[in-house]
Amino acid sequence: MGFNLKNIISIRDFKKSDINYILELSKNMEEQINNKIINKNQEGKLLGILFYEPSTRTRLSFETAMKRLSGNTVGFSQAESTSTKKGEVLHDTAQVIAQYTDAIVLRHKKEGAARYISEVTDIPVINAGDGAGQHPTQTLLDLYTIKNIKDGFKNLKIAIVGDLKYGRTVHSLVYALAMFNTEIIFISPNELRMPEEILNDLRKTRCKFSVSNNIENIINEVDIIYMTRIQKERFPDPKEYSKIKGQYNINKKMIEDTDVMVMHPLPRVDEISFNMDNTKNAKYFQQAFYGVPVRMALLDSIID
Repeated sequence: MGFNLKNIISIRDFKKSDINYILELSKNMEEQINNKIINKNQEGKLLGILFYEPSTRTRLSFETAMKRLSGNTVGFSQAESTSTKKGEVLHDTAQVIAQYTDAIVLRHKKEGAARYISEVTDIPVINAGDGAGQHPTQTLLDLYTIKNIKDGFKNLKIAIVGDLKYGRTVHSLVYALAMFNTEIIFISPNELRMPEEILNDLRKTRCKFSVSNNIENIINEVDIIYMTRIQKERFPDPKEYSKIKGQYNINKKMIEDTDVMVMHPLPRVDEISFNMDNTKNAKYFQQAFYGVPVRMALLDSIID
């Protein structure tokens, strides 16, 4: 079993065998981290990190992953500090960074940006989130988390809650869950329902799913609740955001007598109460940690 993708742009580019390969390699990387083994696979290599939108976990976990592989990083976390401010276009920025580095990680506000620069540069490109489009590396660490906390994917029922219209994390995740025959319940306000195009794609795969707007009714029915925040920055009209924010919240009292696990790609706003953090159900900080071994596995698989 090998890995044949040059770029990490969309989870839809992956075969199930590609996903399983990364999950297995991630396990090896996690063991190295836990045992403080120094990995020198990318010694002397340089990763370009270009973030045109804010990020904490994704950016820092990519930097950590590359350094744990004995490589290094260059880049920026604010486009305002670059020549973009002077009018430089993404094409030219990517072409220049491709001369300096061995791979590029890009986060951009425009859907399709990562795909575009993968077509105009000769080095591997990783999509770290493109607008409301895709976030494939988040999906892979989500799958790794699910596999670890549930010992696999068999007979799982997962509720995905919150902003399903603009949420790139869930847009990626559902395609992967369909590969593993996972049953999905989509829970959101009517205004933020999963796009019909994606639901139609799921129907073609015969993925079993249902749609609801009530979270309390399903708590005892599912194995995992995957929470997402209502993304203020994606709303064209701030008034529409104000109408919807705060509709969903998970707290300790709701789940303390259940075995349901709670995940979240973070950051959270008000959708998970802080009294949840020390419960056996909370898995979102463990999920964030898994970003490092998974991204180590991805970098090690695409950089020569």
